Amino acid sequence: MAVEVKICGITDEDAMEAAIEAGADHVGLVFYPNSPRAVTPERATELLSYLERPISRIGLLVDPDDALLDAVIGGVRLDLLQLHGNESPERVEAIRLEYGVPVMKMIPIAGPDDLAAADAYLGVADRLLFDARPPKGSNLPGGNAVSFDWSVLTGRRWPLPWFLAGGLTPTNVAEAIRISGTKAVDVSSGVETAPGVKSPDLIRAFIAAARGA
Repeated sequence: MAVEVKICGITDEDAMEAAIEAGADHVGLVFYPNSPRAVTPERATELLSYLERPISRIGLLVDPDDALLDAVIGGVRLDLLQLHGNESPERVEAIRLEYGVPVMKMIPIAGPDDLAAADAYLGVADRLLFDARPPKGSNLPGGNAVSFDWSVLTGRRWPLPWFLAGGLTPTNVAEAIRISGTKAVDVSSGVETAPGVKSPDLIRAFIAAARGA
């Protein structure tokens, strides 16, 4: 079974077309104003109009309040909400029930002890995403081009699907898949030439490398 690939933080048509043509399984739009990859619900709808085949549409939010959730979910057709902040299990469950959209919760990882935090979300999230803990001083919860020791995931199993993220690139994604055993990878900064500027060539190279693994 091929590894699932998500291209996150798409902000322009060229990147969206490259993700589609190269065979991405998921595309991610960021609704976090502090991110260089942030888009408005209106812009997200324009970008998603390029989808010509079934691709999962994922919206990334960071500790969203109800007003932002209303604007995003009311204005954009999404298949999954990616909660990438400090959302509690109770908040994750409330969002999932209130809006009727499946939810993926990010778990920040610096070392093996951090994996235990996932347990609290097993009954309330539909997917997990293990991302590198942000470096000290960063105001972004993800997209920092840093990775963690993938071996902490070796042999680990959870009763729901999970993604690996954090510092993945076309040159290291195959090794990351081999070491971690993941069945799904998520990339953002690793296919960029500058923060928020996706490279169609890097998108294609990343998807090819993940598929080759």
